[in-house]
Amino acid sequence: MNDQRIAVITDSGTDTPADFVAAHDVRVIPLRINYSDGSSYENGVDITTEDVVRRFDEEVPTTSLPSPMKIQQTFEQARRDGYAGAVVVTISSGLSATYETVSMVARQMEDFPVVTVDTKSIGVAAGMVVMEAVRQVEAGMPLERLGSVLTAVSERVRVYFSVQKLDFLRKGGRISEAVYRVGSVLNIKPVLTCDEREGKYVIEKKPRGWQKALNTQIELIAEQAARWNQVRLAVCTYDPELREELTARLRERVGNAVELISCGISADLLVHTGPTLVGMAVMGM
Repeated sequence: MNDQRIAVITDSGTDTPADFVAAHDVRVIPLRINYSDGSSYENGVDITTEDVVRRFDEEVPTTSLPSPMKIQQTFEQARRDGYAGAVVVTISSGLSATYETVSMVARQMEDFPVVTVDTKSIGVAAGMVVMEAVRQVEAGMPLERLGSVLTAVSERVRVYFSVQKLDFLRKGGRISEAVYRVGSVLNIKPVLTCDEREGKYVIEKKPRGWQKALNTQIELIAEQAARWNQVRLAVCTYDPELREELTARLRERVGNAVELISCGISADLLVHTGPTLVGMAVMGM
């Protein structure tokens, strides 16, 4: 527990690296994975990313929010464990109602103040804000200032991602039918990002071919990194060999990085993108 007794809480969609979560007692509220047979699982608790990917040929499940009761239980458990308040960092409100649900429950808590932060991002990019929340808390930042500080941090984070197959994005309504058809015919592998105002998916570039898409992501990250004296970087993909390759390429391309995070992807994200997802993120310092 940190000296201020402020709990750092997030949702499973932020893909905060597991070793960091364990080392700093970050509390993770799991999103749910749901199948048509009525079975429902808590992501990372009773179902793994590997479990979900193995079943893709049979069925692509849906996801749902953690229940208000689960969120309340997380807050109450933190209080029982000795924390006096909490900061909750969530994935983009433009992509999920998690932020609104957490904020609603937080307002109902008595004698346990909770600050909520909408990262306007997703995956490890949002996880970078979670990691910064821990650093700020451990450095002594008071709870009443954490909201504005971490919102400013979120504004310095950009994420880019691509997929080899557009089927999952179309099925989840993340891209239009027109984009899907044109992309499939012309071998366009769009590079998407989260727009800064609403945190919704938008297409940043439209390269042709998978390798061109990966190269484009690296160049976009390098362009953003050049705006800052120092940056933190992240690479995430389900494929460990590709993750290692891209981490090395990004390290070589960006010379002002003080940290480079490499991690996998949670099941609740892969449900909407498919297992070929590759994402990269940069945070200016």
